[in-house]
Amino acid sequence: MRDGIAHPEAPGQAHPHHDTGQPWFKVMCLSGLDYFSTLGYQPAIAVLAAGVLAPLATLVLVAVTLGAALPIYRRVAAESPHGQGSIAMLERLLPHWRGKVLVLVLLGFAATDFMITMTLSAADATAHIIENPFTPAWFEGRNVPITLVLLALLTALFLRGFTEVISLAVGIVGVYLALNVVVLGSSIARIVASPGPVGDWWTTLTTSHGSPWMMVAMALLVFPKLALGLSGFETGVAVMPQIRGRATDTEANPAGRIAGAKRLLTTAAVTMSVLLVISCVVTTWLVPSAELQPGGAANGRALAYLAHEQLGEGFGSVYDLSTILILWFAGASALAGLLNLIPRYLPRFGMAPEWARANRPLVLVIVAIAALVTLHFKASVDAQGAAYATGVLVLMTSAAVAVMLSARRKRQRARTVAFAVVVVVFLYTTIANVVERPDGLRIAALFIAAILFVSFISRFRRSTELRATTVMFDDAAHDLLVSAADAGQISLIAHEPVRFSAERYRHKLQHARVASHLPETARPLFIEITLGDYSDFAQDLLVCGTTRHGYPVLTATAPSIPTALAAICLRIRDEYATMPHLYFRWTEGSPLRNLAGFLLLGQGEIAPLTREVLREAEPQVQRRPWIHVG
Repeated sequence: MRDGIAHPEAPGQAHPHHDTGQPWFKVMCLSGLDYFSTLGYQPAIAVLAAGVLAPLATLVLVAVTLGAALPIYRRVAAESPHGQGSIAMLERLLPHWRGKVLVLVLLGFAATDFMITMTLSAADATAHIIENPFTPAWFEGRNVPITLVLLALLTALFLRGFTEVISLAVGIVGVYLALNVVVLGSSIARIVASPGPVGDWWTTLTTSHGSPWMMVAMALLVFPKLALGLSGFETGVAVMPQIRGRATDTEANPAGRIAGAKRLLTTAAVTMSVLLVISCVVTTWLVPSAELQPGGAANGRALAYLAHEQLGEGFGSVYDLSTILILWFAGASALAGLLNLIPRYLPRFGMAPEWARANRPLVLVIVAIAALVTLHFKASVDAQGAAYATGVLVLMTSAAVAVMLSARRKRQRARTVAFAVVVVVFLYTTIANVVERPDGLRIAALFIAAILFVSFISRFRRSTELRATTVMFDDAAHDLLVSAADAGQISLIAHEPVRFSAERYRHKLQHARVASHLPETARPLFIEITLGDYSDFAQDLLVCGTTRHGYPVLTATAPSIPTALAAICLRIRDEYATMPHLYFRWTEGSPLRNLAGFLLLGQGEIAPLTREVLREAEPQVQRRPWIHVG
């Protein structure tokens, strides 16, 4: 087979990667920035939402984490190891535009999740700065400008390079977890020394809820309010390309990367589950309920409150600083997720400019949107919580559906049933969350609408680009082209691959000679483009040669007929040093309907559209292949 011209690397194209990336535990610190940082606010949210039932509700959360979310995302990591996550798994289930639209909708929820992670975490970091006792009084009321400064600092860090981001994440997560162990250990020691709060809690619990079954039922009902504690899994899968694989890994089977991702997900989930249970218990037993209410000293910062109260203002301030850093830097894991997802989908769909594949301009665009979101919500943590939970839960539900369908397709009956139960759990949690806090769905809908609008405008603007990533000729096609070039001119007659009778080819050749003045001495080749997945924007083209009824024919499959014809003609010009002539007949029907057919279905009025693609691809008129229409 003969290679064609080199083009920018196509998404998913094989290339060595085992010698790049970072060890899984370092990447865990990057994805764990979002996950572990929820310790800064999750215990207070749990107690505020569930009251004395908070420890039981947190146990439900941990059960869902380890028994549902973890198995789902371990399977997602195995089946989508290049960072696309469950979105890629669902895309494969639906063909053509249905799959593309589903991906765009899920990208809208992913954008909601990751974008609100950035803005909410930065806003919460700002709240910790302002509430520290050593912070100057003039910081009060300046939440928005401080949050914008934190986002700007995050931008500057990403513009320096990704290696620095991961190295800094390791240090921040390590220190933060160590400080939390100290605070939780101090709290446990205090409870052991003076167990009175435990008895008070138990008395209140049994008095308020009676039977153990009622306690469990109420814990299940309040569980959706704790869903923020599930936030780290989608990020963990999104950053998989950063994990260093083994020397034997290939792009098609990166077994080392998959094993590292599974260790990452399991270690993060187990660590966070233990810390969440202990933190929720000590918060319930040691923090006065009045302080957890809005405006209270422990609202959204229960462990920071305990650090100041038990270990002094000095240690408490160090804990505050560590919490501020991890909350601020939690936006890094979300930003990394967006930088992985967007270039893998939108440019491939033709729904974003090619510069969207480059990190630096994309970072600037994402952070600019995050600044607008911050201004809209006035850097309020509570106002953004609904959108955050909605994005997280919808993505987790889609992941559950994806692995359930994968298990069903592989005839794994027991796993299909188990994953179906998980789908029901996440559907319940998502619906309960949306019913109670519908603002989250409205905000996600705005992101979805914006992505759909921008995507289809971009697809329209880029519709006449040269969309073949590579053009290759097999040996038979090469021989046909060499023979035609030796005869003095390569003439191609466009033929719709529908009717293949000898009479049809003879009639098409005669029409080209009469209507388009094809020379009698010319030895033309017929060229037939079969329409593939017309919703795809670009793909590699393989041109094959064959003979039908004595007529030489070039064949190829492409998502767009005009752009494929243009790409093949340019490749023939460059490889065989001969300017090809391409012959068409006019297409019948409404020009507007034909244009719509080209934009949506990859066909339509082929001749003028092929000429327009060539005009955009080759600015020099004398170097453009000839187009003849009769």
